[in-house]
Amino acid sequence: MTHGFRVASLCLSLGLLVSVVACHDNKPAAETRPAANVDVINVALRDVPVVFEYVGQTESSQQVEIRARVNGFLEKRVYTEGSLVHAGDVMFVMDRKPFEAALDAAQAELAQQKARLVTAQANLNRVRPLAAKNALSQKDLDDSVGQEQAAAAAVEGARANVISATLNLGYTKIVAPVTGLSSFAKKQDGSYIDASNSLLTYVAKLDPMWINFSLSENEMLDLRTQTQNGTLKLPPVGKLEAVIVLADGSIYPERGHIAFTDASLSSETGTYLIRAAMPNPTGSLRPGQFVRIKLLGALRTSAVAVPQAAVQQGPRGAYVWTVDKDGKAQQRVVETGEWNGNDWVIKSGLHPGDHVVIDNTLRLMPGAPVKSNLVATPPATVNIGGPDAGAGGGAQAGAAGASGPAAANANTNAQANAGTSAAQPAAASGAADVLGEHTALYFASGSSSLDAQSADALAAVARRLVAEPGMRVVISGYTDSSGSQAANERLAAARAGTVRAALVVAGVKTERIDMRKPARIVADDPPDKSRRVDVTFSPAAGG
Repeated sequence: MTHGFRVASLCLSLGLLVSVVACHDNKPAAETRPAANVDVINVALRDVPVVFEYVGQTESSQQVEIRARVNGFLEKRVYTEGSLVHAGDVMFVMDRKPFEAALDAAQAELAQQKARLVTAQANLNRVRPLAAKNALSQKDLDDSVGQEQAAAAAVEGARANVISATLNLGYTKIVAPVTGLSSFAKKQDGSYIDASNSLLTYVAKLDPMWINFSLSENEMLDLRTQTQNGTLKLPPVGKLEAVIVLADGSIYPERGHIAFTDASLSSETGTYLIRAAMPNPTGSLRPGQFVRIKLLGALRTSAVAVPQAAVQQGPRGAYVWTVDKDGKAQQRVVETGEWNGNDWVIKSGLHPGDHVVIDNTLRLMPGAPVKSNLVATPPATVNIGGPDAGAGGGAQAGAAGASGPAAANANTNAQANAGTSAAQPAAASGAADVLGEHTALYFASGSSSLDAQSADALAAVARRLVAEPGMRVVISGYTDSSGSQAANERLAAARAGTVRAALVVAGVKTERIDMRKPARIVADDPPDKSRRVDVTFSPAAGG
């Protein structure tokens, strides 16, 4: 009985299983995923604008030394230090009394010589008719003529002395030869001024302002190669438009042009100096500022470029979605080039005629059918604004001092330049001294502006900071033990501030920069230490 029940239960179970399977087979097939609607562009060769970016430093287009032309005591400083002075404004006044006395003496001498000339002329007028009647000898006539001519020459010499004395008196008022920004007075009231200490101050012309930057030898060769093979089209040098980005990321409203390119390579820095002239009608740009300069006007010819939104990042690098001839999505790995405005230049991976998806890419899968809508390729634009312009490499290129076709060579060249500077005696050349984790930057005496060599070494520091996000730097200066302690501390702080501003402009965040109070040098220190600023790498530098 039990065995029969088990057999019956097994048969029932098998029957139910067959029924379930049969019912499952009779259900309709699951619906397939609907095709995604996407916009695509047709890839075509076209010219796209290229923006080259460098780190530059402002310089006055005419910095004039204000010097005393005569020796004497400085009576008064008339101008306000650091103010804007206009051409012809009186800046210093020297003691006039000695020069007024000299002028009076010269005028008296002139009057005396004029009187002698009148007497000599009267004698000549008496002698000449007598000599004609042979009443006097020819020698008497010659003597009278010579005395009259000597008296006339003495009058001219006395008149020249009057002019010289008048000029010297006028030189006691020292005026500004140009309109510009004044510097601090190097001599105080009451100082005795002579040829050895005649420099009183500087006046820096502000309009136009020069923007100096450098190209390495590798960058110049790379640009030349691309121009010759036709992949890059450059306008004439004077037609390259210059736009500058200030330290806070704002765009300076005026635009300038390249005004000068050095024909020779600097043997000290291994770079070519290039200068842009920038209008500065309001005087908002000041000498010594660090800025980012962008050059507009170049074109990447016959390039493959797609909108930035079309380029994705994956484990294998950059890729785009394409639609094949069967209407299915395909993933295509690409090699990217410059990124500017709306366009991302594609070096390899795409060909003319490919259909590239520019939106709704999150719904795509390889081989999935799509409904593509062919749209016009967006026009090429130029991006010049904002501190984040040129993301995906722009910040790093800015720190390196260049972006564009030659940016790949900038790091190696700058490190080589820094090493060359370190090999030279820093005290003798004024160059930067790079020693492992420590970079010493030297300034000219009394100046808070970096020279070209120190700027190149500082660019290498910024480049390393961009490459190593966990690294910080400590900036510290030194003050001279002689002279005014307050003035020395202000100068040391200004130099450290210049270094900090240059790093910020190059893309280094302020929280990664630690400032230290300037230290005083001691008797055993070398004298050049007083004009030095140290930049020290530190993985965990305190605030």
